[in-house]
Amino acid sequence: MAPLTPRLVVPIDVKKQPWEQKVPLHNRWHPDIPPVADVTEGELFRVEMVDWSGGRVRDDNSADDLKFMDFTIAHYLSGPLRIVDSEGVPASPGDLLEVEICNLGPLPGDEWGYTAILERENGGGFLTDHFPSARKAIWYFEGIYAYSPQIPGVRFPGITHPGVVGTAPSVELLNIWNEREKRLSETSPETIKLCEVLHQRPLVPLPTPDNCLLGKVQEGTAEWHKIANEAARTIAGRENGGNCDIKNLSRGSKVYLPVFVEGANLSTGDMHFSQGDGEISLCGAIEMSGFLELKCEIIRGGMKEYLTPVGPTPLHVSPIFEIGPVEPRFSEWLVFEGISVDESGKQHFLDASVAYKRAVLNAIEYLSKFGYSKEQVYLLLSCCPCEGRISGIVDSPNAVTTLAIPTAIFDQNIKPKHMNGRPLGGPQLKRLPDLLSCSNDGHLPATQDKSGTSAP
Repeated sequence: MAPLTPRLVVPIDVKKQPWEQKVPLHNRWHPDIPPVADVTEGELFRVEMVDWSGGRVRDDNSADDLKFMDFTIAHYLSGPLRIVDSEGVPASPGDLLEVEICNLGPLPGDEWGYTAILERENGGGFLTDHFPSARKAIWYFEGIYAYSPQIPGVRFPGITHPGVVGTAPSVELLNIWNEREKRLSETSPETIKLCEVLHQRPLVPLPTPDNCLLGKVQEGTAEWHKIANEAARTIAGRENGGNCDIKNLSRGSKVYLPVFVEGANLSTGDMHFSQGDGEISLCGAIEMSGFLELKCEIIRGGMKEYLTPVGPTPLHVSPIFEIGPVEPRFSEWLVFEGISVDESGKQHFLDASVAYKRAVLNAIEYLSKFGYSKEQVYLLLSCCPCEGRISGIVDSPNAVTTLAIPTAIFDQNIKPKHMNGRPLGGPQLKRLPDLLSCSNDGHLPATQDKSGTSAP
């Protein structure tokens, strides 16, 4: 007997706003956001998603939509879904929810995405001190491949995955999140820095009712106001999974999520066509609308049996991820090293963030010798399937990290001839104009159509 077509439990109309969808969406974590549907374990079902911004980022030649984005919207999620067994008994706190990704991709008819650098005053990114201004690259999809008119000479297969997948927190866990994050927010930014520049970004996004969307909970009611002032923002990954941004979480993968509330209340969103390890520019994957086809299994008592708390309560656990067998095959890589010595020459002690920053900057400097602007390379390293590694974390005083870039994504040979004994292959890129979306006036100096050819 042929398998059944996946049941569509959350449909999306990309022509409508997130709050206009047939099945309500939400953009906060809270135990009292009611489920929008029941799903039985073993059932194959389909969930569709808007991009994280809910359609606020446009397919055009301006980055003003990112420059002035209000990030209290992030992320628009589909769900929550109440998971029950074959007898109708819901998942219970202490269980483990196995979520298998059977299929995924962009929504048909909406096969495009974007990668962006955020304005320093609006959140910045990992290299905000080097790249303070908003930029945007549009990507178009050809099957498993993506290309961008703003970053010519590059085409690569994506490892498509959801950026956000998680379960609802219990009241106790939500209180833990809010208390610890509030304490962090009260810390002087001058005493906590990431690569010396974290003070240019918020330390933590705290609960706010601004742009709060709570699914079936009607805005303006007393219940809505209570939840909106307590609900956790979706920016950070936490004990429930959430915004993990694991680029290899694609077809065939499984996620083992702790269950904190009855029914688990599974939610997902923030679909990525592709991403590099670290998603360094912050809005750094190829962001898109998309769909997941999933199956769930409830592992009764699985939290205690399989997860190890690291913290003062049994709730201080982390999900487990099983990566699937499907990903592109690359045989040649260029690998850039970074150590925990910053741009000023200051020595840091085993600081992997500083070391990774140096690896990224070394890669940017190198690739900019082949005709790309540094902004183009920054965006590319954020969204192409590059591999980041912590290579050494014990040899004082330097942490050592690496960033590996698959050379097959380029139309030209980017290895110096003395590396391989032959001259540079393919047509060399001339020094490119700044094709990235948003010049000083927010527009490209020249436009290009979707085929990549110049347009007047």
